[in-house]
Amino acid sequence: MAITTARTPLRGRQAVRSMLEQQTLTPADLSLVLLVTAEAADRPMPTYTVDEIPSVIRDAHRLGIRSVKLFAESAERDDSGELALVADSIMARAIQAAKEAEPSIAVMTEACLCSYTTGGVCYLSDRRGRPDEAATAHATGAQALAHAEAGADVVGPASMVLGTVHQVRAVLNECGHGNVGVMPHVIFWSGLYDLFRETMGATPKAGLNREFQIHPARSDQFVDTALKMVADGADMLLLEPAVFTADVLAMLRAQTRVPLFPFSVSGEYNALAPLDASTGVRDFRLLLELVAVLKRAGAAATLTYAARDLARQLS
Repeated sequence: MAITTARTPLRGRQAVRSMLEQQTLTPADLSLVLLVTAEAADRPMPTYTVDEIPSVIRDAHRLGIRSVKLFAESAERDDSGELALVADSIMARAIQAAKEAEPSIAVMTEACLCSYTTGGVCYLSDRRGRPDEAATAHATGAQALAHAEAGADVVGPASMVLGTVHQVRAVLNECGHGNVGVMPHVIFWSGLYDLFRETMGATPKAGLNREFQIHPARSDQFVDTALKMVADGADMLLLEPAVFTADVLAMLRAQTRVPLFPFSVSGEYNALAPLDASTGVRDFRLLLELVAVLKRAGAAATLTYAARDLARQLS
């Protein structure tokens, strides 16, 4: 009588699955996103005051997180965005608080005008109300310089206005900050930003602000834009929203060696880390799966509001 042998898949035993796993997440694969406001605020996304930053940074360091991305909202605004440039701006104080709490953590910032201008848009306008690209690039360069002088390790021009990356790199080099990194945002437009915009007062008063963001169907345009930013002096790239970027992340990984950082934005935090209303506890399993996929695709680390929560699970 013939004997047939059934082949057992390698995934059939837990011990063998564990042995063959090649992508193991660690807290170093996470970057903590902090939204900084002048006062404690009850808003759609978690926010922190400058006084709260040191304890948060020390906790992140203890958990093995190596970097933090700061966004700051100004309580006062004007049409020029010049409030972002003052030496004691909320962003400058947040940077200083983070670096003093734990110098070894890399402090990354957002250099953008949306939380400093009355209109809530990412650019300055000319007399006819149209985007003024030259003025926006100049203002972004000045803002990035202010961040560098406050102690930032990496600055992040976020408007996607043409010329801003080149301007930021040039200003930093000219002013003795050539060792400060430039990580521009490369952005697919999406409704996933709405909670952030509401939290940080960055909702354009004139309606949707998509002039410089990329349609989510246009992976080719996204990749081309990212590579142009590298040519303009970008040292690394922030890709958002993370859930849309696995394909472009893999494309870019094959075409450039600069570090790539997907940003899991506010809508992803809300959807992929759902809150159980009865317990007040969030379920982070889906968000953890996303981070694993992005690491597989080539991410240096994923920026997320839930970095500390995920790090606790990984530890």
